[in-house]
Amino acid sequence: MNAPWQPLLEWWFGSADHPGDVAAEKGGLWFGKRDSQDLEARRRFGDWVQEALAGGLTEWTQRPDSWLALVLLLDQLPRMIFRDTPQAFSGDPRAQQLVAQGIAAGFDQQLRPIQRVFIYLVLEHSESLAVQDDAISRFTELLNQQPEADRAVFADNLDYAEQHQRIIARFGRFPHRNALLGRESTAQELAFLSQPGSRF
Repeated sequence: MNAPWQPLLEWWFGSADHPGDVAAEKGGLWFGKRDSQDLEARRRFGDWVQEALAGGLTEWTQRPDSWLALVLLLDQLPRMIFRDTPQAFSGDPRAQQLVAQGIAAGFDQQLRPIQRVFIYLVLEHSESLAVQDDAISRFTELLNQQPEADRAVFADNLDYAEQHQRIIARFGRFPHRNALLGRESTAQELAFLSQPGSRF
């Protein structure tokens, strides 16, 4: 019998073996913005997202694969299901706590490299510079562990982590979240937001 979280992991990562093939197959789901995908996420996994946001599914914290699935429910899926609302970020505090606990337990090292990306992305979503620095370290380590044939995907991940870290180092927060979260943007942030590539 499949574990209950297995359909979520299969939906998110597909069935390919090599990181480049997984990214090619699933990159549109991960980083695309399509109403159909957001609706599918809500239809298939919305109840779990609500349960995770309410502090439930604690039994999923006991092993690496279910821990990964719970992190996805808290970090990635709210950004789809609640896109362009403050709720998109509502799972971040619990996700960051669970990631810290799981890394301390060595769970991340038991995942496939492409799966570890979505653990370290939680760090990349933080508005803490120290956590951003940790994300850089972990993406760098992940890249350095890969064979040459697989490095391109992980080099891209590190590049994006570095972009996020530079924004937090400069502003102490992500300016593109300000409007959604009811925060007033500074003149410097508004000037930044007018530039290409300032929003994630």
